[in-house]
Amino acid sequence: MSLPRHHLELLSPARDAEIGREAVLHGADAVYIGGPSFGARSKAENSVADIAGLVSFAHRYGSRIFVTVNTILHDDELEPARKYIHQLHDAGVDALIVQDMGILQLDIPQIALHASTQCDIRTVAKAKFLGEAGFSQLVLARELTLQQIAQMRAAVNPDVPLEFFVHGALCVAFSGNCYISEAHTGRSANRGSCSQECRLPYTLQDSKGGVVAFDKHLLSMKDNDQSANLRALIDAGIRSFKVEGRYKDMGYVKNVTAHYRTLLDEILNERPELAAASHGHCTYTFTPDTDKTFNRSSTDYFVNERKTDIGAFDAPAHVGSKIGTVTRVGAGWFELETVGTERGHGSDDAPIVLANGDGLTWMHKREVKGAQADVVKRMGNAWRVTPQATADLSGLIVGTEISRNRDHLWEQILAKKSSDRRINVAVSFADTAHGFSLTLQDEHGASATATIDYVKDPAQNPALAETSLKQNLGKFGTSLFAVTDINIAWSQPWFVPASAANALRRDAIEKLEAARLENMPTWTRAEAVTPAAQYPDEQLTYLANVYNQASRDFYAQHGVKMVAAAYEAHTEAGEVPVMVTKHCLRWSFNLCPKQAKGVQGVQGQVRAEPMVLISGKDKLTLKFDCKPCEMHVMGTMRPNILRSPAPSLVPASGGATAIKFYAKRPLETAAT
Repeated sequence: MSLPRHHLELLSPARDAEIGREAVLHGADAVYIGGPSFGARSKAENSVADIAGLVSFAHRYGSRIFVTVNTILHDDELEPARKYIHQLHDAGVDALIVQDMGILQLDIPQIALHASTQCDIRTVAKAKFLGEAGFSQLVLARELTLQQIAQMRAAVNPDVPLEFFVHGALCVAFSGNCYISEAHTGRSANRGSCSQECRLPYTLQDSKGGVVAFDKHLLSMKDNDQSANLRALIDAGIRSFKVEGRYKDMGYVKNVTAHYRTLLDEILNERPELAAASHGHCTYTFTPDTDKTFNRSSTDYFVNERKTDIGAFDAPAHVGSKIGTVTRVGAGWFELETVGTERGHGSDDAPIVLANGDGLTWMHKREVKGAQADVVKRMGNAWRVTPQATADLSGLIVGTEISRNRDHLWEQILAKKSSDRRINVAVSFADTAHGFSLTLQDEHGASATATIDYVKDPAQNPALAETSLKQNLGKFGTSLFAVTDINIAWSQPWFVPASAANALRRDAIEKLEAARLENMPTWTRAEAVTPAAQYPDEQLTYLANVYNQASRDFYAQHGVKMVAAAYEAHTEAGEVPVMVTKHCLRWSFNLCPKQAKGVQGVQGQVRAEPMVLISGKDKLTLKFDCKPCEMHVMGTMRPNILRSPAPSLVPASGGATAIKFYAKRPLETAAT
């Protein structure tokens, strides 16, 4: 079973099980999390036991748990991966997010498989193929436009939901097509160890050696924010809305999840033909505000076609929101006047309030400077800030704009219980031949009845008896249910002591939770079409990330004749694209031939000549493929990396097994 076509799913990240629980409580319909191995975020690992506990918690609300198994696998890792997937299935995990096609060849349970964004799903043909190959959900490329998404939705099996990133950090490369980290450090992004070379400062030179940009973070993107595009994405066919951030902290997940839960609930109220993918309604102790948690300022990327200002070139860090301007500077202190209002401290449009512990930032010589406020004091219309004694206040002069990237009061709110998620139930009480019964029915139709044998005595005060009974039956306390209606249907008013009412209520709640779990759908692996769908291409380069024999067999079964080894196999000795990206630096600096088209005196004078990126001793040539609007970052693998063994997490006895690829001649037909 896949996500029903009319369901909208908010999918939140979790670094650990505790954050996963808070994501559910703040409105997530599903949570994705990394296990102890084979995840593309190697520092966000969790035990299978912890994941099993999260599954049990999430299922109470009808929320799903997905586990990332989205690295490419060495041959020596296939068997450990197979055993691991069985463990995840036994733990109740609802789906796996995978990149390596070899997993589809393994003897694994009928657990749902989602095609990771690392599969680089940016063409209609590839999306259609994966939708026929056994995947239950497709995570589309971040670079797609609304029109491209709609074209995919029209072509892909309608029972296969489309998932799209709506918030968080953006990889500058097409997912799965960045190898700079592997080339320079031996740390593979496709195996969960990216060294984030894209966040380094670079100098950009043109073909004549002229400096176009000096010491800028030219491959660093702003953060994704599709808040304004949710309705358009729904209309284009997206049903799962994914928040990036498996390295992010608790406050980020709480805040961003609540933000998108609020926006999606507004849409659901407008469009009754749609429904949330899980159950319950959330109330918060704060007003969600995505500006208050880590971000590099925001962009909606390519959803509404290409834009110039998508890069976070000045700084890859969280600068924060502008709050004011410096008015005085003293010895070890400065004063600033705040500008505007803020939200999030329990009310909207409140005056900006500073607090001890706030983090403040400013720009100085193209560099972000910052200091933590040790003491803040109101001084008339201004705030006097005394930073920590060791703070570097260089660049602080009158007129300097100050931003805040850490709101201490905000963090205190989010550090406490900040959400309540309840499922509405109707309560029906009745008398029976031998005592009383209590039936609970939730808003989604699940119901349960508890009974108690009890000698019935007529109530001496009928009106008081009914009032008292309703009060006792309505005490749902910290359970996940909220009472919407209590109906008393008895032949006459009876005396029902609090002990009997409480016992009935507790028993009914326990039975309703059990009934809800029984009603939880089983999310099984989608059936691949027969005969096997044909892959769109007959030849695959290293960009396909094929790293094991099982993956080669998969592609052979789907019509591929030649396959090159993954870049991680260390067979690409020459200069090749070590990053393929939709981000174009010629476009960013108004040097694109398409921008000059039709401009009098400029048309025909601008050519997409190669450029060079320089960082320290590293030089990367930029080549521009203007037809699909792509930039190829060209580089070579460092000799010491090239000579080192191909990476494997599980080396075989006597060393890792070499994979044999034959890129120059057709594959032999793999056995079915």
